[in-house]
Amino acid sequence: MKPDDAVFHTNLSEIPLVPGLRRDEGWVDMQVQFLLDKHNVGTDDFLLGWTVLPSGAMHDRHRHAHCDEFWIVISGEGVMYSGDDGVTPAKAGDIVWTPRGHWHGFRNDGAEDAVLVWGWRGAGSLEDSGYEVHPDHG
Repeated sequence: MKPDDAVFHTNLSEIPLVPGLRRDEGWVDMQVQFLLDKHNVGTDDFLLGWTVLPSGAMHDRHRHAHCDEFWIVISGEGVMYSGDDGVTPAKAGDIVWTPRGHWHGFRNDGAEDAVLVWGWRGAGSLEDSGYEVHPDHG
């Protein structure tokens, strides 16, 4: 987006998957897209994402030192992780807010894909979020 553009417009089909997300960093079989972020709209304090988790996929317990995170379960089901050992069922329509510095995650334990829309307040890129996977991952 050029600085003088007032509106950014694209389509989900035009946004590439985020490359380089590794299992050993908690990204297990996920399809992640950064829809609005520092790289495509220039925002330093907001990121909007879209994630598809096939059956068995998960974003293991992790936290962000520099941003709060929300997500909305659009379709499918699974479990949400919170704290060091909290696990709560999740289904379509659930809305979750996690303040910066708190452990959280999601695992699809259903038979169909789980789709999440999510965002960060306080960072516009993964590099700026202060991402850290839980020490028990793996």
